[in-house]
Amino acid sequence: MTDDVIRVFLVDDQELVRAGFTMLVDSQPDMRVVGQAGDGGEAVEKIQVTACDVVLMDVRMPRLDGVEATQRLQSLPQAPKVIVLTTFDLDEYAFAAIKAGAAGFLLKNTPPADLLSAIRQVYSGDAVVSPSTTKRLLEHFAGALPDAETERPDLAELTAREREVLLEVARGLSNTEIAQLFTLSEATVKTHIGRILAKTGLRDRVALVVLGYETGLVRPTK
Repeated sequence: MTDDVIRVFLVDDQELVRAGFTMLVDSQPDMRVVGQAGDGGEAVEKIQVTACDVVLMDVRMPRLDGVEATQRLQSLPQAPKVIVLTTFDLDEYAFAAIKAGAAGFLLKNTPPADLLSAIRQVYSGDAVVSPSTTKRLLEHFAGALPDAETERPDLAELTAREREVLLEVARGLSNTEIAQLFTLSEATVKTHIGRILAKTGLRDRVALVVLGYETGLVRPTK
């Protein structure tokens, strides 16, 4: 994949962490580190003049945290995909960063192979938050979500099948599980999800999960 190298930008206030990620990323033939920053403010400044595809973004940093930095990056003409990294599994900052437009959420102790896979997934347009992690994250902050169903106008445009698929995505099912549930091919499920994203104007699967909870299509289990 020498002609299609994934350009990765690292943002973490610990130099040792950045050094470790650099060694890992640069060891891969299909990706390389193109820049680094020690806080969110520096990251936003540098990324405006540094072409990159995927940003590994620490959440807790001085000056400007990863949440605000993620939000600012989304306003750029060529906004990179952001993977939020945190030390804690259930972190309110990580949830806020996902709401701000991050494409994924991973723990800093994620196995190297999984981190590399996540970078490739995000680069190809997929989300990298596992269904179980997304579910735990949203259920943990269920108190901040509306009690009553809030119907969005764009949900009315969904077909009955698309609403069913959206519901199962929000419940944390994978494409394979949804395909088995409705006796569909995975390709058909992907098509449905693509149409749901287009109709709702959302960017990825993570945003669909958040939408499902925000609109009351699915309620967190107690």
